[in-house]
Amino acid sequence: MGRPTKFTQALAETICERIADRESLRSICRDEDMPAKSTVLSWLADDGKAAFRARYALAREILADGFVDEMVEIADDRSNDWIEKKNAAGETTGWQENGEAIRRSQLRIATRQWVAEKLKPRKYGAKVELEHGVTGEVSQLLDDINGKTRGLPNGG
Repeated sequence: MGRPTKFTQALAETICERIADRESLRSICRDEDMPAKSTVLSWLADDGKAAFRARYALAREILADGFVDEMVEIADDRSNDWIEKKNAAGETTGWQENGEAIRRSQLRIATRQWVAEKLKPRKYGAKVELEHGVTGEVSQLLDDINGKTRGLPNGG
């Protein structure tokens, strides 16, 4: 039996559930009982499958939230931050920072942060803030520019 190519609601639900559980589409489509990635992508492009597209998009947003949860767990996990330091005879002489584990944790957090920003930019993307303090009302803004553009006479 080959890979499925016909769209079914059951396949669509399984794909979306697995994505929401932090599994990549690539990994899902490696399973012999799942459609090829190109098949799923063609389903997503099909206007007749808008409900699947919406559910898939929601699953990806849930995936982003899951990555943020994982970032907190990784940051809080200190289990491999320290390793025993041993002398030439193999005796424990103390503890030392496990730089490799710490760098790996930093990479895992940064990767999840980047993916979360791409999947859900409104929630996790970088915020752009105005620096010039435009807080006044429109009438104040109009008063400030009155007569200062194109040589127009001052309205006062």
